[in-house]
Amino acid sequence: MTNVTPFPSKASAAGQTGFDRLELQRIMDLYGRMVSAGHWRDYAIDLGRDAAVFSAFRRAAERPEYRIEKRPSLRHRQGMWALIGEAGGILKRGTELQGILAPVERRLLKIVND
Repeated sequence: MTNVTPFPSKASAAGQTGFDRLELQRIMDLYGRMVSAGHWRDYAIDLGRDAAVFSAFRRAAERPEYRIEKRPSLRHRQGMWALIGEAGGILKRGTELQGILAPVERRLLKIVND
């Protein structure tokens, strides 16, 4: 009974990067709209030490069509958010999530005839 196990605290979890509730809500809202439009079918979330990555797939067996990365270490340089395309090229980088998601949201817009 002399072994004392410390309770996990935020200090021990500080080595992991993640999405906060509002960021994840915004990303999952976009994902739901893209699924209902028939563009995406699957997603994956990778929470690592340096970055948190949300990947959206057209089909589960292929490379992600888009990756949304959050890298806090780039916050003061190029912006901590990045939108990465299927080929691995950075399509957009910035400081706000809303601006990064704009090119993907434009795919949902359709012209309506009066």
